[in-house]
Amino acid sequence: MNVLITSDAFLEGEAIPTKYTCDGDDLSPDLRWSDFPPNTKSLVLICEDPDAPSGTFTHWVLFDLPPKVTELPEGVSTAERLANGAVQGQNDFTRIGYGGPCPPPNDSEHRYYFRIYALDTDLQLQAGARREDVVPAMVGHVLATGHLIGTYKRKQAQTRGA
Repeated sequence: MNVLITSDAFLEGEAIPTKYTCDGDDLSPDLRWSDFPPNTKSLVLICEDPDAPSGTFTHWVLFDLPPKVTELPEGVSTAERLANGAVQGQNDFTRIGYGGPCPPPNDSEHRYYFRIYALDTDLQLQAGARREDVVPAMVGHVLATGHLIGTYKRKQAQTRGA
């Protein structure tokens, strides 16, 4: 089963607007999802860049999101625990919450996968868990998945990279 995930910020395969990147306000884009199984107990959201020079770079880890929550607004807080019940992990910038696209300047266009997973359980991991903790904990519990891909390419030098 496939979960449908969409955003008003960008369409599948399109460029992610600068305001959602390190060159802008570094806000998380709004996201909506639907079509997950009725026996879903929690959702996991992971945003990653498979085109990063050092290998896949994780931009966002969010887990134990209740299935009654079917969207996230633009600019989600970087708090460890959100009011909707979700828990945030640590991204590869070593920060809690979302860290926007920030590829090396003048590098090729990078792809950013916003992946959602419907699980038959809550993960009950500690806030700040990394992708490397979350993915193994999901094994055997994934009921359905979906993704939204956006792209981003930087044109000028900045201070952070990934």
